[in-house]
Amino acid sequence: MRVLLRYLRPSVSLEDDLFLDQLQRATFLFFWDQAHPKTGLIADRCLANGAPDPRRVASIASTGFGLSALCIGAERRYVHPAAARYRALQTLRFLHTGIATEHGFYYHFLDVRNGARVWNSEISSIDTAILLCGVLLCREYFPDAEIRRSADAILARVDWHWLVDDGGLLSHGWTPESGFLPYRWDRYSELMMLYLLALGSGTQPLPPESWHAWKRVPFEYDGLSFIASDAPLFAHQYSQAWFDFRGKRDQYANYFENSMVATEVHRRFCIKLQPQFAHLGPQLWGITASDSRNGYVAWGGPPATGPIDGTVVPSAAAGSLPFLPAETLRVLRTIREQYPPAWSRYGFVNAFQPETNWYAPDVVGIDTGITLLMAENLRSGLIWDIFSRSPEVQRAFTRAGFTQA
Repeated sequence: MRVLLRYLRPSVSLEDDLFLDQLQRATFLFFWDQAHPKTGLIADRCLANGAPDPRRVASIASTGFGLSALCIGAERRYVHPAAARYRALQTLRFLHTGIATEHGFYYHFLDVRNGARVWNSEISSIDTAILLCGVLLCREYFPDAEIRRSADAILARVDWHWLVDDGGLLSHGWTPESGFLPYRWDRYSELMMLYLLALGSGTQPLPPESWHAWKRVPFEYDGLSFIASDAPLFAHQYSQAWFDFRGKRDQYANYFENSMVATEVHRRFCIKLQPQFAHLGPQLWGITASDSRNGYVAWGGPPATGPIDGTVVPSAAAGSLPFLPAETLRVLRTIREQYPPAWSRYGFVNAFQPETNWYAPDVVGIDTGITLLMAENLRSGLIWDIFSRSPEVQRAFTRAGFTQA
């Protein structure tokens, strides 16, 4: 695989650091405001202006990002550390004893007030994995015995073997009405966190062979080679919000460098769309799964999927901040300075289309979360450093065969 450069911890200018702090304060506020006061569950989305929102749906993935946000909020003193620790404890208590699970896995969408399943949603393997990353991070960050006990119990009851088929591949999920979903995590995507958590489990781990069961398909674009799949850019970002792949590789790839290349490829892809959408260019690019004028779309490229209509998604660049700092900061500052309606109480709105003057009315928890965590990883590496202390993470990398790159 050809790479653009070897990763070194970049120096962020004082001006950029102040900008990132402003962005983090706003995105943290979403997770602080939108957590239910009793359950700790966090809204899947809310109105960007912070107005009262009648929707009562929590996302288990948003809650996982929110648990991680508490560590950042405490470290940065966005809230008092004792308040963040109490919120983490309250949430973990409810996750442990207040929600029905299936073999330790959680339903994707829940009633924020009581944890009941909503929308006939599925037991979701990947969304549970995002939650577990937040649980594990809180356990490592907060010096609290009850947080540790609740986190250990949540992690221990996850039965990874229940979700595996005969080929060693994990299922996307399960419903009580239809059983297992007909999809498997079978090729490179955000799945790395899922398999690494399964390998590192202290109670019911999957065998190392499961790491090798999924495909790593090579792609090439504009002279650059990388591993990818027909998925939006977030597939290269989510696992690396927590798992630190810098300076590591398995027998297939250095996945941090792979995400650097994937981000550069996406940047070039967007710039080449400028003849169709004049606002796109080196200062403004980024398309990943998001809201649009016509609803939620899992779009991106290359290859182009969508159909793309010129909508810009701030979290596409923000989720790649550690991979291409200068290029992504340039985009985020352009949005902040030149498109004022794209900025809200909670940071950037989910998406916007400058040519039609459309701005999403919502912010979405998972996109706000990847923005917050990757900004912190660029600034300090806090999430990577704390998460890496976990024996589960260390065991996972060892069992998957990672070595120093």
